[in-house]
Amino acid sequence: MEEKKFDPWQLVGMVLIAGILTWMMFNNSAEKQEELEAEQNKTEQVEGVASEQNTAETKIAETPATASPTDSLAVAKLQSSLGAFAYSATLPSASDSEQVLENDLIYAKVSNKGGQISELYLKEFVTYDSLPLHIVKDGNTSFNINFGTTDNHILNTRDLYFEPSLSKNGENTVLSMKLKVAADRFLEYRYELNPNSYMIDFSVRSQGLSQVLNSNGPINLDWQMKGLRRSKSVTYENRYTRLSYEHDGGKHSKLGATGEDEEVEEGLSWISFRQHFFSAILLTDIPFKEATLSSVDLVEDEGKDVQFTKAYASSIPLTLDGGELNYGMDFYFGPTDFNTMRKYDRGIENSIPFGWGIFGWINKWIFTPLFGFLSGFLPFGIAIIAMTIIVKLLLSFVQYKQYVSQAKMKVLKPEIAEINEKYKDDAMKKQQETMKLYNKAGASPMSGCLPAVLQMPVFYALFMFFPTAFILRQKPFLWAEDLSSYDVVAELPFNIPFYGDHVSLFPILASIAIFIYMMMTTGQQMQQTQPGMPNMKFIMYLSPLIMLVFFNNYASGLSLYYFISNLITIGIMLVIKNYILDEEKIHAQVQEQKKKPKKQNRFQKKMAEMMEQAEAQQKTKAKKR
Repeated sequence: MEEKKFDPWQLVGMVLIAGILTWMMFNNSAEKQEELEAEQNKTEQVEGVASEQNTAETKIAETPATASPTDSLAVAKLQSSLGAFAYSATLPSASDSEQVLENDLIYAKVSNKGGQISELYLKEFVTYDSLPLHIVKDGNTSFNINFGTTDNHILNTRDLYFEPSLSKNGENTVLSMKLKVAADRFLEYRYELNPNSYMIDFSVRSQGLSQVLNSNGPINLDWQMKGLRRSKSVTYENRYTRLSYEHDGGKHSKLGATGEDEEVEEGLSWISFRQHFFSAILLTDIPFKEATLSSVDLVEDEGKDVQFTKAYASSIPLTLDGGELNYGMDFYFGPTDFNTMRKYDRGIENSIPFGWGIFGWINKWIFTPLFGFLSGFLPFGIAIIAMTIIVKLLLSFVQYKQYVSQAKMKVLKPEIAEINEKYKDDAMKKQQETMKLYNKAGASPMSGCLPAVLQMPVFYALFMFFPTAFILRQKPFLWAEDLSSYDVVAELPFNIPFYGDHVSLFPILASIAIFIYMMMTTGQQMQQTQPGMPNMKFIMYLSPLIMLVFFNNYASGLSLYYFISNLITIGIMLVIKNYILDEEKIHAQVQEQKKKPKKQNRFQKKMAEMMEQAEAQQKTKAKKR
């Protein structure tokens, strides 16, 4: 179950869908400051320690046997600042070198300093401008454990040097990074990578540190990342870039898509730093008891020099087990692809924004396998068209019911006009007589609404499906170079607010198709908007305009779907009206139905009684006057 948070960018699609469907229906303080100051002082203290450590390490490495008294003082000062962990600064590994972890899918470097991944890219993918697709690069990620020691030192693993050791476990590559107090006392990060996996088995454990780690002070794991831009439209990519997480028990939630958001959550089994089509996910074997999660939106405009999308951060308190750290975890660095993620059987595929409730269910279990099947033997653009045709044909019986209802209402239009004229000064009586007519004729103005409502889950599910379909990434069709990004037929020498600096053709075609469909279904009803009903003429122009302007930066695959969908709708409508529906026959059926005695159901009886009571009360009030 997913906790729903409002995503304003979904409003665009919802307005468009709502427009079309509406047409179908109706034709924390001083204490806090002290904490902040204490934290700042702590940070400054650690930074000073790290600086002294680096200076002393250089001297140790250069002249360990002939060190001057001054150098010896520096070493002594460093050892004093590091306390129990001063041993690590005297090891040969106390240098800024890196170890390589590599398989068929990923290439990663792990730095001796901090023992953390300093670079990672995916071998099978490139960015929109054909560069290696990095998830970790140039310090955009930080993995750190902050802890206190029994000799009153506060340390950060990111500032300390680990001793590396590479080995093999069968076909798997194992990298052990140890931050040592002594040869047999250490804090270890252990990475294990198998030959064909995006998942890195990762663990944090300590040995012989029960008398070194301060069990009364906090031990925090801090994992931070700035999402790297990988797509042509950074604003579009950023809409689907989001921090999501899973609670122990399977409940899923996420932080806000825009601005700044922060939450303190309990019992988390994984945390995902999703970057649209690619994700960095930290999983744990034993759920984290608590985590403070935050997300900051870094994208202000569609500038070509924008490098980052969002800044993610997670702070996780760790607990000691018998005085030692012992956490089994995993890192997933790979595509945000349903079929790929599902193979690991950890539920990380639920980080994909398929939509909530029934919409997500439809996307996961109907549209994803259907499109995967079609694209297995068809070009991707043709597969979109084929899937659209299949969906529209399956929903054609719903459209038929809707058109039959509209035809009945058209047949009754003259009689409704007579009732309106006859009881124009008595609204209650006019409503009563109108309902009687509908009841006798077996028609209802609301009978056309149900078919439109039934189509809404499908429409919204597809609106969420195409932007998240990893399979469409960098797949061309006709003039579109990438169906997961916007198509370009002309570059503009200036930027138009909301629209952009280019012209996309698929949104234009989709807008024209929507407009034609609405014009065809308007007829004379456009000028007969009833009180309380939406302005159909306004909706007729608004929906194509939204498609034209806002979808100019959306995935061309989504615009292609809307274009084909509306063309098919127009075709089905013409076939039903011209070859299936016979208005004269429907007129005869309605007249025949009116002659038959119509037994009212319980609801209709209750409504009639209520209206009669209201009419009687109205008459009583009129007499008293």
